[in-house]
Amino acid sequence: MARKLWAVRGLAALASGAMALSLAACGGGGAGAGGGADGGDADGGKGGLVGVAMPTETYERWVADGDAVKSGLEEAGYQVDIQFANDDIPTQQQQIDAMINKGAEALIIASIDGTTLGSQLEAAGAAGIPVISYDRLIRDSDNVDFYVTFDNFQVGVQQGTSLLTGLGILDENGEPAADAPKGPFNIELFAGSPDDNNAGFFYNGAMSVLQPYLDDGTLVVPSKQIDFDTVAIQRWLQDKAQGRMDDLLTSTYSKGDVTVDGILAPADPLSRGIITSLQNVGYGKGDLKMPVITGQDAEAASAKLIEDDVQYSTIFKDTRLLAEQAVTATQAYLEGKEPEANDTESYDNGKKVVPSYLLPTVIITKDNVKSELVDSGYLTAEEVASGQAD
Repeated sequence: MARKLWAVRGLAALASGAMALSLAACGGGGAGAGGGADGGDADGGKGGLVGVAMPTETYERWVADGDAVKSGLEEAGYQVDIQFANDDIPTQQQQIDAMINKGAEALIIASIDGTTLGSQLEAAGAAGIPVISYDRLIRDSDNVDFYVTFDNFQVGVQQGTSLLTGLGILDENGEPAADAPKGPFNIELFAGSPDDNNAGFFYNGAMSVLQPYLDDGTLVVPSKQIDFDTVAIQRWLQDKAQGRMDDLLTSTYSKGDVTVDGILAPADPLSRGIITSLQNVGYGKGDLKMPVITGQDAEAASAKLIEDDVQYSTIFKDTRLLAEQAVTATQAYLEGKEPEANDTESYDNGKKVVPSYLLPTVIITKDNVKSELVDSGYLTAEEVASGQAD
């Protein structure tokens, strides 16, 4: 697995010197594998117990996140209880309750729904357990101590920018193209899960770039579906994105008088569901070109689609760096220190502004799949070629 080699690869260029990398290579056994019947792992460390709650193993990136967080904590000398909740809220609640009861000294939580962990956070707060919100902000609680994530508004900006670049409206530097076609271009909009705080940042970031072109008529949404709640895809599910695209094609494009030129898709699984829907009605064949389609997370399957000129772009969020920051913050709290934050204004969870550490992201197109994903060790050339991560 390429991610297991990252500690010995040259990531300094990828991170633009933002931080020194300290995580060790991922241990074997796979995410969630361990000594307990429930799939947890609380061995291999001499320090205190850290509970790690991840939302699901059905999404490639969360497996990678879980592996990297577990490995980094164990390298730092901590015991780890890592659990995946299969996108089931009661399961995640029970898993976190169990971690607290086992004596976890810190919690790292990537929530399924950031509004549903109130009692667990109250228990953690009463026990003096620091809580680190991982990538998805936990809302409506004072008992969230720190947030590690990417610059989520900027991710949306990058998605909107890459859509415009793919359409030829902007050049490769994100500037207005000298020979830009006038349009209008027909686009459709998708957003992430409404129970994920990040989804709004992604969508708002993208719309900050796209709205001027919608206002001047360069871009048109034939379905007229623009409102976030209308275009959001619950739980980021690929089949739901495919189903919504099916409905759009039937309701808006079935007469054949208009075709889709571009699609704002906020994550790679959604992109792939949308692509399947489009392929089922003939897009990508003959004169019916595949629209410019965005994505996020640089999954192997989508990297292959980008290489094959099917998906246009994705956003690379290097989860190895995110895991490192989660480990660094955990160590700081357990050593009686305050972790470093580089944002203390943006992330209000409804109860408090949560101090945060934001990481940079990169637009991936066919031009830089190799230099950014393969050469950095995030994916191997074989994983990109096969579309499957080991």
